[in-house]
Amino acid sequence: MNFDWHKENLTLKTIIDSNYKNTQNVRRFFKSYLGDNFTFSRGFTNWIRSNSGKTLEDVINKYKNNK
Repeated sequence: MNFDWHKENLTLKTIIDSNYKNTQNVRRFFKSYLGDNFTFSRGFTNWIRSNSGKTLEDVINKYKNNK
């Protein structure tokens, strides 16, 4: 069964899989940690998709380190 990025409860330990999608659920999760100004850029989205196995916490840390 594939992880449903639209509906699943997301945590810092949620693992990025090969079916990752930028959904409103994911956007809300990131905004809760990174603030209302969070946006997805093409490069950042590509980085997420090319890093299966990393966690959402890893993604947040990457975003913070690139700001």
